Amino acid sequence: MSDNCTVAPANGRITGTQIRIVAVVVLGAFLALLNQTVMSPALPVIMSDFAIDASTAQWIMSIYPLVSGIMVPVSAFLIDKFSTRALFFGATLVFALGTLLCAAAPDFLFLIIGRVLQAAGSGVLMPLVSVVPMLVFPVEKRGTAMGMAGIVMSAGPAVGPVVGGAVIDTYGWRTMIGAIVPLAILVLVLGVFMLKNVGELKNPKLDLPSVVLSIAFGGLLYGFSSASSMGWGNPVVLGSIVAGVVCLVLFVVRQGKIEDPLLQLGTLKTREFRVAAIIVTLINAACLVTNTLLPLLLQTSLGASAFETGMAMLPAAAVGIIISPISGVVFDKFGPRAISIVGLALMTGALFLLSLSTVNTPILVVALFCMLQSAGQSLANMPVNTWGVNALKND
Repeated sequence: MSDNCTVAPANGRITGTQIRIVAVVVLGAFLALLNQTVMSPALPVIMSDFAIDASTAQWIMSIYPLVSGIMVPVSAFLIDKFSTRALFFGATLVFALGTLLCAAAPDFLFLIIGRVLQAAGSGVLMPLVSVVPMLVFPVEKRGTAMGMAGIVMSAGPAVGPVVGGAVIDTYGWRTMIGAIVPLAILVLVLGVFMLKNVGELKNPKLDLPSVVLSIAFGGLLYGFSSASSMGWGNPVVLGSIVAGVVCLVLFVVRQGKIEDPLLQLGTLKTREFRVAAIIVTLINAACLVTNTLLPLLLQTSLGASAFETGMAMLPAAAVGIIISPISGVVFDKFGPRAISIVGLALMTGALFLLSLSTVNTPILVVALFCMLQSAGQSLANMPVNTWGVNALKND
């Protein structure tokens, strides 16, 4: 199927074909999010099985955004180079293979390798969620469309910790991870029948130095992530951060000089997109901290089981499911300013309250703070993201 579906009908109606295209892409991204959240309740159990400490175990979570972040500039090239179907099928297959390796990992190293493969697939699937709806739906419908997509995207964090915690307590973490493999295969089958190619291929040239530099400035995250266990004065930490900064600067300079840049940094000249990129980055960074540290706090300090940890995180994700479509409709009618300011204020206040949690804080109170944070995130994240992307041309 090579036929494209790039715009909505002139009368503004949304067709079933457009909905199916976006639905399949969102389901793929949902699996990536589900996989990330089901790992949270498993951290203490994995620490025990592989005899590792918390600073080492956090790499199970940290490696995911590290590799996904590296894949973002590469995915920009891939989206222009390969058809939507080919890219989606390839990314989902790599994700499934990585998941299978994680489930069967004989030691911590193989588990990390599996997480790298998962993150590589996720690093392509997640950008597709941003790109495909923008190509399929007209500007006046994008907020609502992204809000509806947010329901499914929020379902991952909602289902993941609860189901993952229950399966971990009963059958172990390997069974929990292995159960995702058939789901990935199901998404692949749905894609065969429902997904069509969107957008126009440009056949860009791959600039290998840019790829190397984009991987190398991942040293920034490695340095910051390792500082907690090695110390800020450690030569490895300092060296990684300095090398990452140098490679980042070289990457930016090179993108401005070559004919086919790996990443169109010129988009940051558009004020709306630049502001949105900064805000969304800060939102996701703050929430990643909660997703990583909260399960450790609940299980190691407050004595909760994996299932209880999932239940404590459930209200937060459930609120996201409810608020996400509402924020999309409000965005289409009133714009991003008011709703995003309210959301950012709520999220910031909730994170501050979470930072005050101690071993004596009741689990229900922690769940309440987490829910308020999620509500703020849902109010701000999707409207700001959509506002920024709407300011750009499709290409």
